[in-house]
Amino acid sequence: MNKVLIITNHSYMLYQFRRELIQELRKEHEVVLSMPFVGHEDDFQAMGIRCIETNVDRRGINPKTDLKLLKNYFRLLKEEKPDLVITYSIKPNVYAGYACSRLGIPYYANVQGLGTAFQKPGLAQFVTLLYKTAFRKVEAVFFENEVNAEEFRKRKITSAEKQRILHGAGVNLEYYSQQPYSAENSEGRPVHFLYLGRIMKEKGIDELFSAVKRLRKDNHFVLDLVGFFEDEYKQQVEEMQKDGVVMFYGFQQDPRPYYTAADCIVLPSYHEGMSNVLLEAAATGRAVITSDIPGCREALEDGKTGLLCKAGDTDSLYGAMKRFLEMSSGQRAEMGIAGRKKMEKEFDKQMVVRQTMETLGCWDNDNEV
Repeated sequence: MNKVLIITNHSYMLYQFRRELIQELRKEHEVVLSMPFVGHEDDFQAMGIRCIETNVDRRGINPKTDLKLLKNYFRLLKEEKPDLVITYSIKPNVYAGYACSRLGIPYYANVQGLGTAFQKPGLAQFVTLLYKTAFRKVEAVFFENEVNAEEFRKRKITSAEKQRILHGAGVNLEYYSQQPYSAENSEGRPVHFLYLGRIMKEKGIDELFSAVKRLRKDNHFVLDLVGFFEDEYKQQVEEMQKDGVVMFYGFQQDPRPYYTAADCIVLPSYHEGMSNVLLEAAATGRAVITSDIPGCREALEDGKTGLLCKAGDTDSLYGAMKRFLEMSSGQRAEMGIAGRKKMEKEFDKQMVVRQTMETLGCWDNDNEV
């Protein structure tokens, strides 16, 4: 039995989107997790997994805290002596990856999106240098869309031979089961748009709020908001809720009831790796409206399972939402059904787990995920 060490920057997100992979790894290997404890660490421990709390400053680059993190990773790797390391997110990828390369430990990295790191020229050059140094001896790098992988090839960070493209984290089709439109989703009831995620500028919230205010003049609908909001949006959310434009539910541990109650999920992001929200919504059998960008466009077929709009363009988002409002409930339901079929064909979590395990060299043909 080999020891697999998984290093990430967020215990909650790891559990939400990678627990099936971890469960599969545990069948044949000892699995140890290194991460900040921000939720679900008790669930991992209940699975019999040893968890090591490791603080990671997720905001920006700070030489002092980042150097401390690098030293912590060196110490962790020397103490644990893993046979294989898997990293998620930029700082574990860069700092734990570099430590693995220096210590001769095989490691696999996951790039879950580029964020803003490559959008600012000075920062992009620095981050490129970090990645090149860290990935010099990487076994393979998993990407969630082809455009991100191409960016790494263009910057000569990784070769095509070391790249693997996954359909995001995939979606658990049993957990996010298809939900039919009920009587509450029929004619005469206001259409419910749902935004689920952090209420922040980079998710296209400014454009969403502007489009909603314009649409409200001539249309009867509700925008449900589920998630945390950043301070700059607090007053605006409260005012829109007071005016009856939105219903704000805060963060919810289980998003499934909100997907079920929605007619359409809206995500006008500026950038994504592969949006889990879109996969979960489509698996539930709901239409989606999202930006025509990598990490979003792959999750739908424009006009069939949802509608695309231009990122950062209020008029384009307004047009897509208006087009959806003009559809019959039957047409909306058909979009959702088609979206579910697309998830079953392309984004099944079991397929993603199997592809990952095969790359890691951990897959046995007798295994069943």
